Amino acid sequence: MPATLTAHLDLDPNQPLALEHRYLQAQRIAVQAAQLGLEYYRQRETLEVAHKDGVGQDVVSMADRELEDFIKGQLAQHFPEDGFLGEETGGSDLQARCIWVVDPIDGTSCFVNGLHTWCVSIGLLVDGVPSLGAVADANHDELFHACKGLGAYVNQTPIVVNPAVDLTLGVTGVGTSHRRGKEHFLPFIKQLLDEGGMFIRNGSGALMIAYVAAGRLLGYYETHINSWDCLAGLVLVSEAGGQCSDFLKDRGLIEGNPLLVAAPQLYPALARMIGPSLNS
Repeated sequence: MPATLTAHLDLDPNQPLALEHRYLQAQRIAVQAAQLGLEYYRQRETLEVAHKDGVGQDVVSMADRELEDFIKGQLAQHFPEDGFLGEETGGSDLQARCIWVVDPIDGTSCFVNGLHTWCVSIGLLVDGVPSLGAVADANHDELFHACKGLGAYVNQTPIVVNPAVDLTLGVTGVGTSHRRGKEHFLPFIKQLLDEGGMFIRNGSGALMIAYVAAGRLLGYYETHINSWDCLAGLVLVSEAGGQCSDFLKDRGLIEGNPLLVAAPQLYPALARMIGPSLNS
């Protein structure tokens, strides 16, 4: 495990606050899973790849399944009373007070095609509130992590959202898919460009949300995103001083929703460009 990803793991696991113990374990498990993913990535030509429900752009590999099994097993070992929702294996014990929400490889299409923009994302809901998140990027030796009330970090460095006061002063991340809401994507892009902004899409919503928290992107908009792609990121952005749309409304945990996260001074302008579909 790279030293830069482990040097900050110095919380005392015997602290009475269970959330902090979960925070410690989430970081450790995310880093270990990302390293396991990196081993698969380096031999990706040997992986079997399937298309979910016949959708060409929605792929899954053996690595996704193996990493989710690893993460799920580690969490069950330490926190058997907690619920779990994963992209590959679905949900169990979703009435529990604590629910782990996991994407073992966010950016699988990038992963199987030799692009570096993929990560492991682990988030935790406590009493329905996003409370901690860890996003591990093994290719760049970075662990983005946050816990409610404790701030947000990349490795050991505190992070905050971008202070820019205008959308022309940086880049906005975007995402879409063939799920519901895709018709809102091009109108948003046109509006952003018309007002002097610029966009990027790297294939991993979890990473781009983390980049908003780190101030690398001004904001991130996706027409429809699943909870396992963004739950960890919601905590990162909130703890970094950013603003998030109400993603969990109307069964968002299970069915997903549109999402906007951004620096608070830029959130209103981006929300205006998106229009009513953000809250539909």
